[in-house]
Order: sequence, then C-alpha cells, then structure tokens
Amino acid sequence: MSEMSCKGSPTSSASARISLVTDESHFSLASLNSSVSQDEFFRCREHSDLVLKRMQEYLQNEKLCDVVLIAGLDGKRIPAHRLVLSASSAYFSAMFTGHLRESQQEEITLQEVSGEALQLLIQYCYTGTIELREDTVETLLATACLLQLSTIVNACCTFLARQLHPSNCLGFSLFAEQQGCTALLKIASAYTCQHFMQVWKNQEFFQLDSVQLSTLLKSDDLNVPNEQEVFHALMAWIQFDSENRKQYIPELLALIRLPLLQPSFIVDHVEALCGANECQQLVMEAFKWHLIPGRRSQISTQRTRPRKSTIGKLLAVGGMDGHKGAISIESYEPRLDKWTLLKNMPARRLQFGVAVMDDKLIIVGGRDGLKTLNTVECFDLTTMTWSSIVPPMGTPRHGLGVAFLEGPLYAVGGHDGWSYLATVERWDPAARTWSYVAPMSSMRSTAGVAVLNARLFVIGGRDGSVCHRTVECYDPHTNKWTLRAPMNKRRGGVGVGVLNGYLYALGGHDCPASNPAVCRTETVERYDPTTDTWTLIASLSVGRDAIGVSVLGDWLIAVGGYDGNQYLKTVEQYDTESNEWQQIAPVNYSRAGACVVAIPNNFTSTAGTTVVATSGPSVASIAGALVSSSSSTNTANRGAGSSRSGNYYYRRQFRIFDYYV
Repeated sequence: MSEMSCKGSPTSSASARISLVTDESHFSLASLNSSVSQDEFFRCREHSDLVLKRMQEYLQNEKLCDVVLIAGLDGKRIPAHRLVLSASSAYFSAMFTGHLRESQQEEITLQEVSGEALQLLIQYCYTGTIELREDTVETLLATACLLQLSTIVNACCTFLARQLHPSNCLGFSLFAEQQGCTALLKIASAYTCQHFMQVWKNQEFFQLDSVQLSTLLKSDDLNVPNEQEVFHALMAWIQFDSENRKQYIPELLALIRLPLLQPSFIVDHVEALCGANECQQLVMEAFKWHLIPGRRSQISTQRTRPRKSTIGKLLAVGGMDGHKGAISIESYEPRLDKWTLLKNMPARRLQFGVAVMDDKLIIVGGRDGLKTLNTVECFDLTTMTWSSIVPPMGTPRHGLGVAFLEGPLYAVGGHDGWSYLATVERWDPAARTWSYVAPMSSMRSTAGVAVLNARLFVIGGRDGSVCHRTVECYDPHTNKWTLRAPMNKRRGGVGVGVLNGYLYALGGHDCPASNPAVCRTETVERYDPTTDTWTLIASLSVGRDAIGVSVLGDWLIAVGGYDGNQYLKTVEQYDTESNEWQQIAPVNYSRAGACVVAIPNNFTSTAGTTVVATSGPSVASIAGALVSSSSSTNTANRGAGSSRSGNYYYRRQFRIFDYYV
C-alpha cells in the first residue's frame, strides 16, 4: 500500500480534479479481491502548519473567538479560541475542560499577569515562535510558569542561564524559587556554588537575609580552596550591617566547619567572636578535633565533613579491562561527580602497586604480560611527566601491596613469576636504596595493605592453595610482624581503606579462581584497632573482587572490580553515619584491580581539566559545563610518612589495590 503526500495548499485546482468513469460490469468478484491492491494513504505534510496559520488569521481578525482573556495588571483584553489554548497549555486545558466556573465564562481575568507577556504567549500558542529579550524574559518566564507552558519555561531558563554572572546569580536563584521554576533554580544555584569566591564579593551577597545565607553556607558544593574563605565571607556579610546582624553570629558560625580550620586561625580570628556560650562550644568542638585525633569517629559531625571542593580528587590508575589491561589514568572530581581521562601510562603494566609521595605518583612492580617487573616509575602530578627516579626493587613482584610508613616506602608480598612471596622490601627516600625487612608469616599475593596508627597492616590475600582471612601488623621500630584478629571471611583480591581510625576490607574471593566453587563476596568488614575486632557492615551492591578503594573526605570510595563475568565500571560511596552505600558516577572504562589514590586539587592544575561554561537546552548540559577551577586545599588527616605541610583538609591514604585475574 503506497502513501501519497501533498505539496502546497489543500485548495485543489481544476487540473487536480480527476474523473473516473468505469463500467462495473467489467469487474468480476475475483478481480475486486485481487491481491494487488491499489489502495493508498494520503498525507499532507503541511496540514498542521496550514491549519495553525488559518487559526492565526482568525485570531488576528477576531473571528470565531470564544473567550477573552484579561490581564490583571493592566487590563489588556486578548480574544482567543478555547480549543487552541487547551491544546497548548495544561493550565487552560484544566480550566476549559473541567467543571471550573471559567469553563462557562466568556471573559476571564488572570490576576497578577502582564498584558504584554500574556499576548506574546497567546501568540506562541498559534505560531510556535516567540521572541526572548533581556528586558522581558523574567516576566515572560513567570507567566509561562503560571500557564504551564513547559517549552517556554525551558527556553527562558536556557536564555537566563546564559546571562548568569557572579553579580546576579543570587537574584536569579531567588526569582526562580519565587516562581517555582526548579530548572532555573538548579542552574543558578550550581553557578553560585561554582563561583562562590566571586559571588560573596558582590552586592547581592550582602543583601541576603540570614535564612538565605544559612542555606548557602550549608552547601557541600561551595567551590572554595579551604574553609577559611567561607568564614571570611560570613564575616563580610556581618560587618556590612554589624549592628543588626551580630545577633545571627551563633547560628551562622555553626555552619562554618570550624574543626577543619587551622588551630592558629581559630585562635587569631574565631575566638574573638565567642562572647556567646554557643560560640564557645563550637570552638571547643574544633579544638577537641585537633587535640584528640583518636576519638574523631566519636565526635564527628556535619562540621567535620569537608566540602567537596576541599577534599581533592581521586585517581584510578590502570587495572585489568578484559583486553590486555588498561593503561589509562582517570581523575574524579567529586563536586561535579564526573570522571575524566587524565593521562596514559607509558607502557602496559598489570598488578602493580601505587602510592603518593608529595607531588609524585609512584608505580611499583607489576607485570607487563611477559614477565614480572621490579622497576619503579614516577609520574609528576605537577608537570604531568614520567620519570624513573626510584631504583628497581631487589625482587620482581606483581600482586604486591605498597604503602608509605613514617617516610620509607614498603613493598609487601606478591608473586615473583615463580612463587608467592612473604618477603617485604623498604625504600628509603633519603638513602635512595631498597633493603629487606622482616618477612610476613604467610606468603600473600593480592592482599590489602594500609597504614593505621603508625603500623603497616596486611589483610587477606592468597597463596597457591588458599585465600587468607588472617591479618598481620608490622611495627617499623621493632621490625616485627604480629597477628591481629582474623576477618570473618577469607578474602583474596580484597580492597582495603582506612577512615576515621577504622580499617575496612571490601569484597574479594574466598578460594582460587580455578576452584569451581569460588565465590566473590559483596560483604564489607570494619576493623576496630582498640578492640581488635572485625564487624560486618553494609554490603556492596554486587559481589566482586579486585576493587579499587580510597578515602575521599569522609567517604570510602569503591571503584570497579570483577564480578566473575565482567569487569565493572561501578563506583560506590560509603557514608559512615548512615551505614549505606550509594552509587556515584561510574568510571569511563571498565577496570578491575585499579590502583585508586586521593590527591589534592592543585596537583592536577596543569592537566587541562578546566571546562569552559556553555549554554544548552537542559539543566544537565548547563550544569555539566560549569568551570572546574578548584585550587589547593588544606589537609585534615595527614597520612603516615607525609612530608607535605599546610594541606590541612586533604586526607592522604597510601594504599595499594590489587586484583585477581
């Protein structure tokens, strides 16, 4: 059956009229039922445009109009057709097709509506086009929200988003909130957080009331290099009208994350404000955080949780990807919840260890597909260049764990290509030499290695026959290993991280992969060094091993892994307060056994990660293009062996995350 379409007007000419004269006696019943059908569908592609154009002519000439809309602000009268309005607007559809009294009225007054905006929107219902201008777009948006014209609302939001500036974004946010325009509110709020360092120095910031300011200061998304900047912004707002605003100091100071400020800064700048008892309690809380680090897990609050822009970035390095192994390094920006490609490794290397020393990424051992390596490569996070400034280890190792402890770098266990290893090597950065220390009591490959309380912990792993649940602890001062409480489950290919004084063991497999009964677990255990006990906590979303684990701020991050069938892109984040895992943005490339480490923002400042802001048709495209220009942060928990000072909010965790293939 064929389809015909018309070109041009439905008005037919004389030549278009077809006369068909037939003699019905010439047709038999069989021929009429022939399988060769001559039926056709006819479609006029211009029909909708032609009908709307005719309706527009009726509107201009006020023909067949059955309702008059009256703008409440200026009394302007606009005739229209109920059918067209109902088809274009959910607001008018509910008004005219329901049982409201307006459905019977010939004249309807729309309160608080501008005549000019109403007429433009009525014209849009007939034409599908409208002009957006800077001087009228806000009124147009407010009226479109009322009339539930979603296409115009989106167009106005996109138009206004292109006009955003640090001097007007707060006003746009307030306007969007008043109009119930969630799309514009989301865009303007994201812009405000992104450009907070400029926003708080503009006039609109000082016009905020205390409630609006408190909403802003609560945000985890403020793009600031450190918490001091948020404190300075609060002080500037108070000093703008100190006589009337000093009464709000206690409640607003409670929104500043004082425990994350340097103690000297608290003494020099914060204590002077503490006339009220509430403020003194806040200062005492901050000092306790610094003075008793061993109790931080008991005294943590929202004020001890760093803002996303101050906690640095994650790097996911290499791993197995189902082919010959990944060589990419991906970087995660927590404020944007986005992974981007940072750099590629110079050559393929699998089952290696990674640790961070100052501004260097140290990649140790591994295998290249042919042989096990003893070489060490260094990636300069400032210049984005590779070098070999660390000499090779004494023993080739893949499936090893590495960590810095009180200065030296330790390479623990692994496999040398022939046998599983219990030996441990230590690299002294001052002497620039490797030396052996006391071996572990068991041979271990793909074990988890981490530093906790100035001790080196080795968790789980496997040898040639079994997967371990045992835990060993190394004291560098006595050069001895001691056994600690075993885990509840055997875990080879386990991921390990340290957060708030606890050690976490994630996933893993319970026996060698050659065993048909191998099980990859989704369970997670937490070790408390004060009681020497392991406790099962909330499980991951799916069982897997070879998980890359790191700590970012107050969150434990689990990256990728292998579930027995495929290499994963999944990334999950653990919240210690709620004991829940939630998924965040996945990595771009499937990978298991990726080495995952946290670094400060300033280390990758030359990596080209800044994105130019562009406008787009949706909230996601606009928010996703916001400029990423975070600068250096301070450190809240320096890891063992760190020689860097001044980085106060950044929690350094020197870890290796191995995988099982």
